[in-house]
Amino acid sequence: MSTAIQAARARLGSASRWGTPAEAADARRDLAAAKLEASIGKITADAPPLTDEQRDHLAALIRQGANR
Repeated sequence: MSTAIQAARARLGSASRWGTPAEAADARRDLAAAKLEASIGKITADAPPLTDEQRDHLAALIRQGANR
């Protein structure tokens, strides 16, 4: 487990116990982002280089997820 995930998980624990609901929601979002970052890093480490168009397309898919 990456240190970013560990730190985000610890922050979520603290926010859930002693923070406000908004702080806990922010911490959940940050933990999800840290997990996604780790997953994307694993996938791209073994993949051949992408074209600019492929990267733009994948970034657009991630942005659309925020608008659902």
